[in-house]
Amino acid sequence: MAIVEAKNLSRVYGSGDMAVTALDAVSLSVEAGEFVAVMGPSGCGKSTLLNLIGGLDTPSSGSVMIDGRDIAGMNDTELTALRRQRIGFVFQFFNLIPVLSSVENVALPLVLDGKKADEANAAASDWLKRIGLGDRLKNRPDQLSGGQQQRVAVARALVSEPALILADEPTGNLDSRSSDEIAALLKQVSGEWGRAILMVTHDPRIAAHADRIVFMRDGRVVDDAKISGAESARAAMEKVGLL
Repeated sequence: MAIVEAKNLSRVYGSGDMAVTALDAVSLSVEAGEFVAVMGPSGCGKSTLLNLIGGLDTPSSGSVMIDGRDIAGMNDTELTALRRQRIGFVFQFFNLIPVLSSVENVALPLVLDGKKADEANAAASDWLKRIGLGDRLKNRPDQLSGGQQQRVAVARALVSEPALILADEPTGNLDSRSSDEIAALLKQVSGEWGRAILMVTHDPRIAAHADRIVFMRDGRVVDDAKISGAESARAAMEKVGLL
């Protein structure tokens, strides 16, 4: 089943002679448990695509279906509920709250959704243990390494049991070792825990962990390649001139 179904998705900023087309009739689907990377040069529309799918921006034309529901027909309350319950977000700069512990940061989406604090903290603790941070439950972000902070961010994205994880350059602020660990964790999130993942990245090594790579240029999809490891990913990137 397709968790994400984007059809002829376009986004134009401005009008007339000042109009800029950030996304041009992009169609894309992501199945449950599938890990899809999006690559392309700066300004090609990668982040715009993620923002439209996540309901953070509104398309100029086209449609986005999440779990079979057209998000265009949702009001602000419904869209907020969808983002909180069915979509997890992972960003480059972690976006953790400095004064909260790991457990409190991860529990926050559940608390905002009306869950009792003890129930939210129990779910947060469980996810932190599952991703290897059971010994860091009470640590604040400034007491964690960059890689550990991003793991906390991944746990926060998962705590609501979403169908879809949207990751925008999740390793862009990490060293090589931490980047590989986060990419492997996302692979586990899709393969073992069955979440659909759509990830924007500029790093070929990180993209190689995905099941597919969608290549973009000038707001359009220019190729969509199934891959099976680093060599397959490299061949796909060479084909579209990224290597």
